[in-house]
Amino acid sequence: MKIYSILLAALFISAAAAQDATITGKDIIPACPEWVNHAVVYQIYPQTFYDSNGDGIGDLPGIIQKLDYVKSLGVDAIWINPWFDSPFNDAGYDIRNYYKIAPRYGSNDDARRLFAEAHKRGLKVLFDYVITYTAIDNPWFVASCEQKPGPYSNWYVWSDNVWKNESGNQWVHGYGHRNGNFLSNFFWNEPAINWGYGNPDPEKKWQLPTDHPDVLAMRAEMKKVLRFWMDMGCDGFRADMAGALVKGEDPKHETLGYWREVRQILNTNYPQAFTVSEWSGPRDALDGAFYADFYHWVEGFNDIYQKESWRIGNGMTDGHSFFDREGKGNIKNFLDGYYSAWQDTRSKGYICLPLGNHDIARLNNQRTTDDLEIIMAWGMTMPGVPFLYYGNEIGMRQLENLPQIEGCYKPRAGARTPMQWTGGKNLGFSTADPAKLYLPVDSASDAPNVAAEEKDPNSLLNRVRKLIRLKHTEPALAAYAEFVPLYAKENTYPFVYARASGEETLLMIFNPAASAAVAEFNFPVRYQKLKLLAGKELHTTQDGQTLKIEVPGQTYAIYQAVK
Repeated sequence: MKIYSILLAALFISAAAAQDATITGKDIIPACPEWVNHAVVYQIYPQTFYDSNGDGIGDLPGIIQKLDYVKSLGVDAIWINPWFDSPFNDAGYDIRNYYKIAPRYGSNDDARRLFAEAHKRGLKVLFDYVITYTAIDNPWFVASCEQKPGPYSNWYVWSDNVWKNESGNQWVHGYGHRNGNFLSNFFWNEPAINWGYGNPDPEKKWQLPTDHPDVLAMRAEMKKVLRFWMDMGCDGFRADMAGALVKGEDPKHETLGYWREVRQILNTNYPQAFTVSEWSGPRDALDGAFYADFYHWVEGFNDIYQKESWRIGNGMTDGHSFFDREGKGNIKNFLDGYYSAWQDTRSKGYICLPLGNHDIARLNNQRTTDDLEIIMAWGMTMPGVPFLYYGNEIGMRQLENLPQIEGCYKPRAGARTPMQWTGGKNLGFSTADPAKLYLPVDSASDAPNVAAEEKDPNSLLNRVRKLIRLKHTEPALAAYAEFVPLYAKENTYPFVYARASGEETLLMIFNPAASAAVAEFNFPVRYQKLKLLAGKELHTTQDGQTLKIEVPGQTYAIYQAVK
């Protein structure tokens, strides 16, 4: 019997009411480059990946030297955090020159070589497209500070009088020679680029409309930046703060309009390019603009594995997440919002659930290898494109009490420490004196490292490799494959869902809590057996269409329903 003819009455309870769900097995594939549909992306923070010249800071030649390792993971692409020339007041997100590699990372020739070497290995490269603010010493901003009007005067948001205290706390007062105050977008030394105001106040003449000639000139320059890196060899980009371009209200969706224009450029000139936004608003981001959107700046994401996040409380132990042994998590807090967004956008693009990144604490905060494998299995089997943060594949720990550097306030510094390649000095990251390292390495005697885990078949590294292979080989784990929650109850374990594509249906069961759990749910799929693909074999019984699964603590299983 074909999967698309099977009715599956799920026990998933939505925020409004119970609902039935149907597994059709029919693929709904968004219009995006084909390679993306089965891809896994590896994120590299260049400062701390590998130092090739012994100065204590990672660099592009270092990334090139480690491409064989990256390829061995089975990933399809890498995303590299900003590599542009910068004063590094915000770890390189404060850009001084969009057309130049920061000297500490190498040169533009090194970037070209990186693209070429990655492509030789079948790896794509995504750059970080940061266009909501610049460095305070960017020549564009320096020119805008002059009182005499010039071509860059309106490329940033300036009020018209230094003595006026504009509302809001992002205004920097009395800077430069200009009679006005400038708007910052994150740190004070990151002046906001002027994308115009969606609904300008006629009483504030400095609030330019989005179609002002100077705003349009700036937009044209940002498209030139895009073409520069794409022509050099990039395969796409991640857009930093993608939803924060136009200021104030945006009734005409001009922010989205710019990204749609970029999409057209890519469709015409770079049809295999992939774009992902830092928006956490997939209904907007995927509406003709991006191919994927990161879904992590939402309240529900904290309920997955970010118990330690500063976004929950004041300490590192506030809150409860689903993937913790204590068993106090609530999958519904995440699932209600996520499932609704997935339903609304699945034909338009992908929602990405990052397996860590540079802005959130590492996955390994008082977790075991088994705990981390469960999280990795979840990330590799949910819909969308997994983004794996460097070092999380070996279980690098979230470190505490580190010095603040380049805007890396708690907990960001603890998630940006050097990659741990070997035992010994600096864990193989650099030959520099330890005092010169960008950030210190994990000083624990049992700090995980690549060399040791390569030799251990049961290491987290080798478990992650197996999960990535599974992601690539199973049709029902394609980014677009159908997703049906089957058992997801308030403050209850386990979490059970199905993925389906064509003839294949997979069943995923997750119980990260320390105590055993039981799930009973309607599963009217005709099968001869449940074939275990990953995780541990579970005890299952079936009575008609009701499937009962007993799940020990800290256990997951991925099954294929074999006919």
